[in-house]
Amino acid sequence: MQLSEIAIRTNCQLEGDGELEITGVTGLEQAGPSELSFLSNPKYALKLKHSRAGAVVLAPNVAVPRPTLAVLRSPNPYLAFAQALELFYQPPRPAPGIHPWASIAPGARLGKNASIGSFAFIDDNVEIGDNAVLHSHVAVYRGARIGDDFYAHSHAVVREYCRIGNRVILQNGAVIGADGYGFAHRTDGSHYKIVQAGIVVLEDDVEVQAHSCIDRATVGETRVKAGAKIDNLVQVGHACTVGENNLICAQVGLAGSTELGRNVLFAGQAASAGHLKVGDGVVVTAMAAPHRDVEPGKTISGAPAIDNKLWLRCVAVYNRLPELVQTVRELKAEIEKLKKGVRSQDPSG
Repeated sequence: MQLSEIAIRTNCQLEGDGELEITGVTGLEQAGPSELSFLSNPKYALKLKHSRAGAVVLAPNVAVPRPTLAVLRSPNPYLAFAQALELFYQPPRPAPGIHPWASIAPGARLGKNASIGSFAFIDDNVEIGDNAVLHSHVAVYRGARIGDDFYAHSHAVVREYCRIGNRVILQNGAVIGADGYGFAHRTDGSHYKIVQAGIVVLEDDVEVQAHSCIDRATVGETRVKAGAKIDNLVQVGHACTVGENNLICAQVGLAGSTELGRNVLFAGQAASAGHLKVGDGVVVTAMAAPHRDVEPGKTISGAPAIDNKLWLRCVAVYNRLPELVQTVRELKAEIEKLKKGVRSQDPSG
């Protein structure tokens, strides 16, 4: 595909040879003279200087390291790169049809163009919209309602009565609607299981990646709002609300009844205490643990989490603790010497 056509289809401004034939899209270090790459983070500018790429997607203000390099200018190079990648690769999609080894209850209702793989299980009173893809060993329990363009990879599970919107993707092993972690203590110290009578709701354009669990509520619902993206190995506890366009990264844990606003980012291995509210636009950095409500727009770090700038200062001090402890010991020794000197000069002593 010629670079000029890629520029049109990605809405980029072309600089250089528009007739250059592009055979693929890849990273700066791997790209060859017929391949397109991108630079979105300025700290990788040195890789751009040494790259053999024939063309590269750059922000408007980034300098070109050599005159022969063709450029596609975009205010969002990463997005343009993603759009260009789609021109060269589309994941394989199974043809419509129901595998003879799938198990579909008589009362289930499937929309048009469904593709149902071997050993998939769809229980009674399930409704699934048009263009659904369920790979092998996907299970949809009784009473679930699922919209159009649903895509579930092998071993994904949608439990009873859950609600899923349009264009939702479940990666391998994602579990939607498992029981919340609810137990009442008996007087003898044993635990009585509380029936988890609520559901999970995934709104439109949500993606839940591999082996993540969204627990159903004890009563009411756990809700993941439109456009949220949940990474691998994430635990969303019962009755949580994950806001619109949230990014929840790998190994995050949200305790029950956590409420996240819009455009919140939880970085890897962060965790929240239960029954707290996190405002719009908050960034929770890696391994941080908020233990109380967080105001909109804050960036927080540490466990328990505090303002990121304060945390950075604390970390800087922490790295100097051995030196500071030694200084305190030396000062303490000097003070003791001074005290002894004062006592020896005291006539009454």
